[in-house]
Amino acid sequence: MPQPPRIVGHRGARAAAPENTLVSIRRAFEEGATWIEFDAKLTRDGRVVLMHDETLERTTNGKGPVANATYAEIRNLDAGSHFGPQFAGEKVPSLRDAMALMAELGMGFNIEIKPCPGREAETAKIACAEVLAAWTGPVPIVSSFKRLSLEAARDTARGLPRGYLAEELGKDWRTQAEALGCVAVHPGWKNLARQQVRDIKEAGFKALVWTVNDGAQARELVAWGVDSIITDKPAEIAAALAG
Repeated sequence: MPQPPRIVGHRGARAAAPENTLVSIRRAFEEGATWIEFDAKLTRDGRVVLMHDETLERTTNGKGPVANATYAEIRNLDAGSHFGPQFAGEKVPSLRDAMALMAELGMGFNIEIKPCPGREAETAKIACAEVLAAWTGPVPIVSSFKRLSLEAARDTARGLPRGYLAEELGKDWRTQAEALGCVAVHPGWKNLARQQVRDIKEAGFKALVWTVNDGAQARELVAWGVDSIITDKPAEIAAALAG
């Protein structure tokens, strides 16, 4: 896989705009991010949308499980007002909507497969198929916390690099990452140690660390050898790393 950028916008620019929306992706671009990390989930009728939670309440004016709603129902929801009145009417984008905007802006992405329970393999297969069919930009990374999702991506979309995503790296992280054919490791920063970053790099993986919103922490992680900082605040972290 090509070298990922130093800064990746988390769900767009999550600190400044409603997460996993087109306006958030555009805001991340305006803040200097060249890549976005976002979440992919299936609607009831098998459409891939950008959504983190299993339910609609936190990020839209809808209610109930995402898996119970059709694409048309989700597209009728307001995904912006919860963040601020200036974002009223913002829609939940489809994966194809997001890819079209990122292609227009010349961006790349890390797609996290965030399946509803029981749809781990299905979500990965459909999302990866859409990426392979429609995306012509920089080679993206497919990541997930779910082993079944990464297995499905490995088996059905070998041309898409995979990232091993973990809140905290266990003792067998390398064995699992290698078995899944991953080329990158994506640990959370809170439980990450310098030696673990060294181990990741020495094993030949890229290191993408999330979600880092403090400039001093970002500088320390880069000094450790981390390749990419996934952040809610692309402009702020870019300024910290440039200073």
